[in-house]
Amino acid sequence: MKVSLNWLQEYVDINIPPHELARRLTMAGTEVEGIRFIGKNWGDAMIGEITAINPHPNADRLRLVTIDTGDNQTTVVCGAPNIRTGIKIAFAPVGTQLIDSESGKSFCLKSARIRGVSSSGMVCSERELGISENHEGIMILPDEAPKGKPLAEYLGDAVFDLAVTPNRPDCLSVIGIAREAAALTGKKIHQPDNSYDETE
Repeated sequence: MKVSLNWLQEYVDINIPPHELARRLTMAGTEVEGIRFIGKNWGDAMIGEITAINPHPNADRLRLVTIDTGDNQTTVVCGAPNIRTGIKIAFAPVGTQLIDSESGKSFCLKSARIRGVSSSGMVCSERELGISENHEGIMILPDEAPKGKPLAEYLGDAVFDLAVTPNRPDCLSVIGIAREAAALTGKKIHQPDNSYDETE
């Protein structure tokens, strides 16, 4: 079973490193077989807002996209079909570790000239960030995403791969693992709100 640390922290205040939580869970009988860190290699990738889209002078399918990151404005070449002004996106500057959408291999983003126009950065899809296999277009973030915030702080996570034994059905849910984490860290659990409107 896979459990997100971010999701666990909605129910219990975990203030120990992921590896220490994994050790405690394992010693208590719920073995952590592995931890996948999301955002570990994103470096300076951050949240940006698309403020302008202009045609590429040498390519019909490409656009020149201006991205505002709060302190800086950068124009990059982008061919994604779902770009539009006013949306929040994941912007990767030069030096960010990404996943090649064709080969699936990791690479370090470098400045490039694309059809004669310099592009020092990239607007990313989920696949390029290693979040999912979705590469139909760029990843669009919620409107409330804070412009300029490091992407690893906003979307980064640690996902625990747990081997739950048959005698621990209480650990077959996020709230069950949260109870276990609370017991192992001496914290109180925050029960989720399960109230609902009873009127018709």
